[in-house]
Amino acid sequence: MGKFDKYKVDLKAMQADSSSFEFVLDNVFFANIDGPEVQKGKVNVTLIVKRAAGTFELAFQTEGVVLVPCDRCLDDMEVPVTSTDKLFVKFGSDYAEENNNVVIIPEDEGYINVAWFMYEFIALAIPMKHVHAPGKCNKGMVSKLNKHLRTTPDDEEGIDEIDSSVAEEIEDVEEDSIDPRWNELKKILDNN
Repeated sequence: MGKFDKYKVDLKAMQADSSSFEFVLDNVFFANIDGPEVQKGKVNVTLIVKRAAGTFELAFQTEGVVLVPCDRCLDDMEVPVTSTDKLFVKFGSDYAEENNNVVIIPEDEGYINVAWFMYEFIALAIPMKHVHAPGKCNKGMVSKLNKHLRTTPDDEEGIDEIDSSVAEEIEDVEEDSIDPRWNELKKILDNN
């Protein structure tokens, strides 16, 4: 029996027009799938499969918590994940993935393994930025960051405390500063 055999859904053998499946994805699942975004967590997934005219609609309801590294201090932090996703499956001669969440599976096999799809839905539900709440980061790492972060070249002590709002303001100012040469080029365009 393979690592992900319990995540196979046999569509060909479905007797009713609708079936429901429950999966609990834990640390073992995330370690086995070996995906880059999530290494640990506990997520409950409810899968409802509906059959209609040669097409199967798989509706995933995902809810739980995953552990990801903090972008600032690199300590693990819990991030709640909740998502509702759909996948459409059709029978065909070979396996293929099309646009709009449509998957074609070989009719002679008649099953789909949903392990990787569930992992992808969880990974997509994680926010791009994951940072501890202010004051919750690893104090040792924050002090090292403060030691190496300077507001001006002459500043020897750095910033006393990294605050997410201050860090975001610094990023915004850096993005908004424009090379003065571009301003000169804009004057040329304005004259035409």
